[in-house]
Amino acid sequence: MWLFGFSTKHPRNMWIIGAISLVILVITALRRYFMHLDHKKTSDDGDHRCSTAVQVTGRVVEQEAVVTKWCPGFIRTYALEELKMATRDFRIRIGVGATSFVYLADLGDGRFGAVKRVMEDRGGSKKIFLDEVSVLLRISHPNLARLMGFCLEKGEQLLLLEYVPNKTLFDRIHTYHGQSSGILSWSSRLRIALDIARALDYLHSRADPTIIHRDVKSSNILLVDDDHAKLADFGLCKLGYDRPDSETSTTPSTSPTSIKGSFGYIDINYLNTGLATPKIDVYSYGVLLLELITGLKSIQGSVTLAEWTEEWRKSDDVEVWANLLDPKLNGNANLEQLSVLIHVANLALLENSEGRPEMGQIVDRIRSCMEPQPNPHLLSV
Repeated sequence: MWLFGFSTKHPRNMWIIGAISLVILVITALRRYFMHLDHKKTSDDGDHRCSTAVQVTGRVVEQEAVVTKWCPGFIRTYALEELKMATRDFRIRIGVGATSFVYLADLGDGRFGAVKRVMEDRGGSKKIFLDEVSVLLRISHPNLARLMGFCLEKGEQLLLLEYVPNKTLFDRIHTYHGQSSGILSWSSRLRIALDIARALDYLHSRADPTIIHRDVKSSNILLVDDDHAKLADFGLCKLGYDRPDSETSTTPSTSPTSIKGSFGYIDINYLNTGLATPKIDVYSYGVLLLELITGLKSIQGSVTLAEWTEEWRKSDDVEVWANLLDPKLNGNANLEQLSVLIHVANLALLENSEGRPEMGQIVDRIRSCMEPQPNPHLLSV
């Protein structure tokens, strides 16, 4: 008889066979014990078992993931067929981006996501896609739309983002369907302004390196509800910022031919110099404040909202400021808060970008004006 290649006729071989068998039994017992502990830990964690490894090198993103159930805070890769099934073959479109379409995805168990499909025929590219993935992997803030996963397969470039159910701020204040649920109140507008200011402050001051969004606008602001908002769409964002030649020996990486943004929100100084700094987001935020104050779109005929409101907002007369207020509010706005927002907007829209405030300063200013006042003054218009 032979076992493990040894003859059982020799007593010495019998000892060797016995030792090997004992080792196998011990290994098997230990393996079963650790499997039991792992299963118990999985059950204690709510039947979630996630393992994720992410490596970002330049613009190359590699990720491996083993996920039995989706875990909040973990990012995984998806097969194309998974996302096609979740979106019903990209059937329900819920948004349109500069280079993409966004589709509703049913992830099962009552969970939903938003699949952003970067389209080459809309100016999208693999570089833009990987840049956006690289940025989204770096950030985490309650007022920023969160990445849940991605897919780069068979020519498709897909991002799975958290689903924010109440559409965009643009839809809410500029469309008939958005206003059918009631006019967005003054207090809600202030809270939304504060949320987006906090999101931009995080990108400019706490992200490493600094992230410039470059496309802050009402259609990129997702509403959790009327009082809470998230900034979305990082397809045009930039890591780091450019400095004039006098400040660095390195040639600025941005030129006038590569300017990104949306007409009506784009910084005039940025158009002239081509230098991308956090102050271009501050300018766009100033336009957003005017949108919230007036209820008007960023373009008014052939001029921008910043140009259209300039004479009124630069006045020192409070009654003139009152004329800027969205008439749909019927005067239900706090006068002191209105003056603060107009003052912040005027500073944010300064042609000299160096004179504009930091987003952290704007956060402090808006937050302080929202604190309870002993005798709030309501506008009567």
